[in-house]
Amino acid sequence: MDIEEKKAAIEAILFAAGREVQITEIMSSLEIGEEEAITILNSLASDFNEKKSGIKIIRMDDSYQMATKVDYHKYIYPIIDKRNKPNLSNAALETLAIIAYNPKITRSQIEEIRGVNSDGAIYKLLEYELIENAGKLNAPGRPVTYKTTSEFLKKFGFSSLSELPDLPRYKLDENEQIVLDEFEEPEEAPMPEKGAQEDLKQEEN
Repeated sequence: MDIEEKKAAIEAILFAAGREVQITEIMSSLEIGEEEAITILNSLASDFNEKKSGIKIIRMDDSYQMATKVDYHKYIYPIIDKRNKPNLSNAALETLAIIAYNPKITRSQIEEIRGVNSDGAIYKLLEYELIENAGKLNAPGRPVTYKTTSEFLKKFGFSSLSELPDLPRYKLDENEQIVLDEFEEPEEAPMPEKGAQEDLKQEEN
């Protein structure tokens, strides 16, 4: 099987699966190594990007999926999904950001950072599958911890959490107030892709 045949086989796998496909699954199916699989996937993704296709290949950590390009979301949504578009409040977005930057964080730790009860925000994020249970902390009471999901990566256009914008560095002064070490204009954080923005419209608390 030459590289074009392998590329076609992977394209067929991603199309037929209709879900995230682990790189290990592709390696097993085609009986190839990880490096070769990644090279072919990158080549396939480039092919879709270079031609006028409504399809693209996206990566989430060690998984790949075939997806539609956001430019065509407005044409697709009315046909395949008649549900009400989900809304995330500012509180939910704030909670989501905390979890994204602090994987395996507990509810009490989230509330300590936010200063308010976060049960409702956590429930909403679980409902929309943007976060998930990350196991229990080895501490008294064995509290549940949370982390973001691949759905979060897809909605916000990330391949992995390493692509999150850097947080500004800070220190505490003598009054225990936050003082930025380097006050610079922060880089604008990436917003959800065009289609996802419609799915995740903010509403007031």
